Amino acid sequence: MPVRIHPTALIEDGVEIGEGTSIWDNVHVRGPGTRIGEECIVGEKTYIAYGVEIGNRVKINANVYICTAVTIEDGVMISAGALFTNDRFPRATTTDLKSLRTSDPDEHTLPTRVREGATLGAGCIIGNDLTIGRFAMVGMGALVTKSIPDFHMVVGHPARSIGLVCRCGEPFLRFEAGSAPADRESLRCEVCGLAYSIRGGGIVELSPP
Repeated sequence: MPVRIHPTALIEDGVEIGEGTSIWDNVHVRGPGTRIGEECIVGEKTYIAYGVEIGNRVKINANVYICTAVTIEDGVMISAGALFTNDRFPRATTTDLKSLRTSDPDEHTLPTRVREGATLGAGCIIGNDLTIGRFAMVGMGALVTKSIPDFHMVVGHPARSIGLVCRCGEPFLRFEAGSAPADRESLRCEVCGLAYSIRGGGIVELSPP
């Protein structure tokens, strides 16, 4: 399958793009070192910095900002207006205000990884030095300041976990306010039938596809 790049998109030298990927209007992908996998969609007016790693079959909607030091695994959904960060205490200049600080990665540049199958809701803000777990779901407008476990759904400012979601995206367990999930031997999604258990606070797939 051919790569499709809109004529208004700006793809810099040193960017690798996999087969079947579509990049739409006014997208800017920085190089070198950025890699976008196969069968991805990059929506209009999205910015992807240099050195970003994006897996296969990732869907990125419009107006998304992905900065250096972000890794996105296979099958991730990033909704419109999502924004990543990579520096907790940024400054524009040196301490004497006489020189701009470089935008190159340094000891202050902190990584973020979005694991396979996760969904980031529209308008969410993703902090740094954290991991968003497999098939986790971040709600619209959420502010993520710490790592999210696999299959957890989070909402709010700052984001907090309110339950578990299936691979298919359907919630299958809601948490009591302020409580951690108790061990359960069998939980089943009512929509697709996949089964899970909770052991030691972690989610175990009993019937992965």
